Amino acid sequence: MWLWASVRVMKPEAQFEYLTDGVDTVLPEGELLERLQLGRPLRAKLGVDPTAPDVTLGWAVVFERLRRFQECGHTAVLIIGDFTAQVGDPSGKSETRRRIAADEVGSYVSDVVDTIKELLLPENLEIRHNSEWLAEMDMHAVLDLTSQFTVSRIMDREDFTNRWEAHEPISMIEFMYPLLQGMDSVAVQSDIELGGSDQLFNNLVGRDLQERKGQVGQMVMTVPLLVGTDGTKKMSQSLGNYISVKDKPAEMFGKTMSIPDELMGQWFSLAAYRPATEVRQILDGLRDGSRHPGETKRELARSIVARYWGESAAGTAEAAFDRLFREHAAPDDIAGFAVPSDDPVWLPGLLNAAGLVSSNGEGRRMLKQKAVRIDGNQVSSETVARGELIGTVLQVGKRRFVRLTEQ
Repeated sequence: MWLWASVRVMKPEAQFEYLTDGVDTVLPEGELLERLQLGRPLRAKLGVDPTAPDVTLGWAVVFERLRRFQECGHTAVLIIGDFTAQVGDPSGKSETRRRIAADEVGSYVSDVVDTIKELLLPENLEIRHNSEWLAEMDMHAVLDLTSQFTVSRIMDREDFTNRWEAHEPISMIEFMYPLLQGMDSVAVQSDIELGGSDQLFNNLVGRDLQERKGQVGQMVMTVPLLVGTDGTKKMSQSLGNYISVKDKPAEMFGKTMSIPDELMGQWFSLAAYRPATEVRQILDGLRDGSRHPGETKRELARSIVARYWGESAAGTAEAAFDRLFREHAAPDDIAGFAVPSDDPVWLPGLLNAAGLVSSNGEGRRMLKQKAVRIDGNQVSSETVARGELIGTVLQVGKRRFVRLTEQ
C-alpha cells in the first residue's frame, strides 16, 4: 500500500542531520552525535497507547521519525502500551483522564499495530507490550518505584502545575503515569526515546529512572504536534479533526484541502515530510506572492496522498475533488443504500442508518444547518415520501454521499 525508502548507509554526521531535521528537541545537547560516532546501533524507543481504533497523520509524524532510525541501521523498539493505556496519559489534559478497561484497549491493539507496522520497516524492528513487565509488578515494586521521585519533581510538569493552580483535581494515578512510562525505558534499555513535544517530561523521567537503575540514561527526541484540520487544536480522534493514514485517497485529498492556509507550512513539514529548507522556500513564495495558496495546497494534498497511496491515486483523487467542487458533480463510486419500507421516511434516521451521520441527533442538526441535499437540492424537512427518494443521491456536507435504492 505504502512506498518507502529502505535501509541506507550513512556517515554519523549525515545520520545526525537526517534524524534531527524538523525535530523540536534533542537532549542532552550534543550527545546524539557522540553516540552515533561510536558506530554502535542505537535502540530507539517509541511507546504508543492504543486508546482509539485509528492511526492519524498526527500520530504518523513520530512513526516516520522512528523509521528514520531504522533506515540508518538502528533498532526501532515499539512499545505497545496495553497496560499504560488503561491508566491514561495525562499529558496536556485539563481534567482527570477516564480509565479505559483492558478489553476496550485490547479491541484497538491488533488493528493499530498492523497499521503501524506498515509505517515502519520490517528490519530492525522489536515490538513489545508493556504489560510484560508492568502487570507483573507487586506492591513492593510499586512502592519502590514511587520512592524514586518526589511530588515536587512530578509537579514540574506544566500541565499539572496549571491544574493545581486552577484548583482542578489531579488523581494519584496520573502521578504514576510518567513513572510507568519510564519503567518501559528501563525494561528495554533504550538509548533514545521519541515522542511528541507533549511527552518531553515523561521521556526525561525515563532517563532519570534508567540512571537510578544503573543504566546509561536515554537521550530524548521530541517532534512538533500536528495541528488538526480545524486549525486550532492538535490532531485527535476524540476531537474529530483528523485524517487517518487509511482514509481513501479522495477523502484524504479533500480533508487536506479543507485546512486553513496558515497551516500549510507545518503540514508540508510534518505530514508531507518536506525538508526544512524546502518548507522555508514554500513559505517565502506564499509571502511574496510567487506561489498561489490554492495551488500550493493542492501540491500538499497530492504529496500526502501519494505518500500513502502512490502518485496515480493522488492524481485520481485530485480529479475527483475537481468534479465535486469545481463541477459540482457527485463522485463516480457512490455506495448504494436500500431505503427502508416506511413511508414517509424519517430523514434523520435514514442519514444515521446510511452511515452519513453518527446519530439521529446529528442528522437533525445537519438538516437544521441546511447541510443535507437530495440530488443536489437542499432539504430541511425531516420527512420525505419514500417514492421521492428511490434512485436519488443523498448527500451530507461536501464529501458524504449514498445512492438510494429499492430494497
